[in-house]
Amino acid sequence: MAEKILLRLTVNGEPRAVEVFPMARLVDVLREDLKLTGTKEGCGEGECGACTIRMDGRIVNSCLIPAIQAQGSVLLTVEGLATGEEPHALQSAFHHHNGAQCGFCTPGMLIAAEDLLRRCPNPDEAQIREGLSGNLCRCTGYVKIVDAVKAVAEGRPA
Repeated sequence: MAEKILLRLTVNGEPRAVEVFPMARLVDVLREDLKLTGTKEGCGEGECGACTIRMDGRIVNSCLIPAIQAQGSVLLTVEGLATGEEPHALQSAFHHHNGAQCGFCTPGMLIAAEDLLRRCPNPDEAQIREGLSGNLCRCTGYVKIVDAVKAVAEGRPA
């Protein structure tokens, strides 16, 4: 049986240290050890995007990342999008445009959308759909999610 390691990383701007098994999945470390339950596990195979976070500047499926691979990394989870009590513009837009129904895919969608807008501040609809393509939703049909991202890109208030 492997021994635990001290995992040091920065999560949502805060330095964190936690003892974990090296091959524990990052999604489990976030949810169970760090109590950041916004990140969801859907498929556990990197196919659905519910566990999407930003790691060292790029989005990843945290269900596929062994904890040891995150040593020293900078992570952004859905909890880190808001500023204090003020929701991120995307969070407000998802609410305003009804971009979340069951909400299970929403954290991953929000991280993917934030990443897209960071890289491409004025995407067209095709670019938005491509940017969100790693995230599956079974409830909304994507139209309202795309509308929400488009509204933020266009600077329209939620």
